[in-house]
Amino acid sequence: MSETCEVPLFNASDNEVKEILQKYNIIAVVGISPKEDRPSFRVASYLKSKGYKIIPVNPGHEEVLGEKCYPSLKEVPEKVEIVDIFRKAEAVEEVVKQAIEIGAKVAWMQLGIVNNKAAKLAKDAGMQVVMDKCMLVEHGKLF
Repeated sequence: MSETCEVPLFNASDNEVKEILQKYNIIAVVGISPKEDRPSFRVASYLKSKGYKIIPVNPGHEEVLGEKCYPSLKEVPEKVEIVDIFRKAEAVEEVVKQAIEIGAKVAWMQLGIVNNKAAKLAKDAGMQVVMDKCMLVEHGKLF
């Protein structure tokens, strides 16, 4: 159930989602929690087990899943391809602006998260956009 009544004005198709998950391997997980019962932890753990490189981003933690955790996307010293966003819809625009700044290829808003303004910013910057979809669910469904 979405935390917002906003409906995605555009979204990646199943074919585009599959292409994204096949083409890109480096995922910054923004808003990740070290708590094993949280969706962000479960999704990142699953993706790591499937061979994706996970880069935790959360200013409140030093390390998650055995990986160094960064306070923001701008502080990640390596290339990021997908920005997987676990933040409230209102906070997504700032995350997308940082994703554009660092040259990420995909803005992925997790299940329940829709922000059309942020999505338009990402699209206008040449990024692919996925909204209101879970990477774990989509990966499991498509592979």
